[in-house]
This record gives sequence, structure tokens and C-alpha cells, in this order.
Amino acid sequence: MTWNVHAGVGPDGVYDLPRIAALVRRHEPDIVALQEIDSRGRGSDAFAYMAKALGSHAAEARTIVTPDGDYGHVLISRWPMTDIAIHDLSVTRREPRRAIETIVQTPYGPLHLASVHLGLSLRERRQQAAMLSAIAGTARQTTVMLGDFNDWFIYGTVRRALATVLPGRTKLRSFPAVWPIFMLDRIYCRPRHALLECWTDPLGRRVSDHLPVFADIRMEEAEPGPQPLSLAEARAQAEIEDDV
Repeated sequence: MTWNVHAGVGPDGVYDLPRIAALVRRHEPDIVALQEIDSRGRGSDAFAYMAKALGSHAAEARTIVTPDGDYGHVLISRWPMTDIAIHDLSVTRREPRRAIETIVQTPYGPLHLASVHLGLSLRERRQQAAMLSAIAGTARQTTVMLGDFNDWFIYGTVRRALATVLPGRTKLRSFPAVWPIFMLDRIYCRPRHALLECWTDPLGRRVSDHLPVFADIRMEEAEPGPQPLSLAEARAQAEIEDDV
């Protein structure tokens, strides 16, 4: 499951973490990625609250850290996570962005997973998409990447960059929640047929400006993807292309 929770503030203007947790628990997801977790000025740690409310294992990407609280996204799993890495996807003069990469030790085998929240400008997403392709890598185990990709266009930069390394993807409109038009929130996977079913919950519009996106993933050994650039090489190449 992936869901941008709009800093915990619903369309009624109320900051309410328990109702976010309640909707998530209705679906009992094994893994959930939540974007726009925001503790700033709230007097409590929203990251810790969500981790305690929704799962046994959590990894955080606190992209903005201030004296009165933090902002970012969190990945929560029913099962243990190993080899956790926080990748810096930030582009100069834009909001800091991170990707959480891990191996989830499921009862059905290891799952290579990454959760993201990408930038709003086309230029930064172009660089970030190249780095995500490198993160997707050549792992033989099933690979999933999920989050808010902010890829507004039908044939957007992120979709094109991930098409070969993560050929399976959800195709659900999730934003704005009240009348969904754009497929901002997605779940990508390899192999393509590992994606069995996907859906949204329209009740999400009562809680956030995004709808949550859910998917059932079949675990199996995956064919390795094409050899990607390293993360550093991907960033450098994207910067060169932007300058051309």
C-alpha cells in the first residue's frame, strides 16, 4: 500500500493521525509506504506514532528536520527489513527528497523494495527517475517500488525511465482524491506478472487529498533487469542531459 497523507490534515482542516491509521488497518496491508508525514509544530512524533500503530518494523526518511518537528516519509512492514539504505535524491535548490531501499524478509522469500516521494518539477524528476532506475538494480528477487512519483503526464519521465527495469505498474487515478484525474501514486514491480491486482479506497478522500493505492504482489524469483548505471553515474548523466 502507498498513500500520501497530506501531512495528516484532512479536507476538513483537522490534523488527525488516528483516522489515517484506522483506514490503513481496514485493509491490513503487509507493507505500507506513507508520504508527507509531518510532526512540525504538533508536539509529538508522527513517524513514531505511525510505526507503532501500523507495523512491527519501520524505516524513515526525514527529509526536513526542524527544532519543532520533522517532515518526510516512512515505510512500515509486518516483517523484518534488512539492508536499509536511505538514498539522497535531492536536486539543487529544490525540496530535499529521499528514497528508502530495503530487503523485506517475507515468509515467501526476500522482497527488494524501495519507497519514494519525488519532486514537483520536471527537471528534478528527470534526475530522480534516472537514480530510481539504478536503485531498482538487477536483483533476482521480486522488486517493488512504490510511493508518490508526482509524474503528472501519461507518458511521464518516471514511467519511461522505469519501464524496462520495473515493467509492471498500477494504473489508478489517485489525485485529487475528491475527483481523481492523475496517477501520481503508483506501485511498480518486476517481474511484470507479479502484480496480481490493484485498487484504491474512495474513503481516502475523507482523510487526504490523495487516494491510497493497494496492490497484491506475487512473490517469485525474478529475471534480473538490464544492467543499470550506479546511483552516482545516474545522477551525473541526468545532470549532463539537463545542461545540454
